[in-house]
Amino acid sequence: MKILMDECLPFALKGNLAALGHECQTVQQAGFGSKKSGELLTLAEGRWDVLLTSDRNIKYQQNMTGRRVSILILCAKSNRMKDLLPLMHACAMPFSPSRPAAWSRSGLCSQMAEQTMVQTTISSQR
Repeated sequence: MKILMDECLPFALKGNLAALGHECQTVQQAGFGSKKSGELLTLAEGRWDVLLTSDRNIKYQQNMTGRRVSILILCAKSNRMKDLLPLMHACAMPFSPSRPAAWSRSGLCSQMAEQTMVQTTISSQR
């Protein structure tokens, strides 16, 4: 899977994603540093399968209808590696490039572990 890492995540996470067999590039490496989320998603379409971020608000800011890139939101206590590494199992699950864009959230959100996968709209599974 081709993953674009948002600039809010530590660069060191890239090595862990590569160890899981993913092709990974950071937003800065792609030359997209400081781009707003909507523009970043547009630039990512067709080049990456997934935008990996820890920005929990992105789901309220972006309409995924018609998008060809998925978003995986890592919900951790902090953006430190020790808090993000336990969430790497979520990056092992496949996102099919042939499916419509999807949201996925992995981690500790609202004091409970939750995993959400939605096609173009957001819903919770608790």
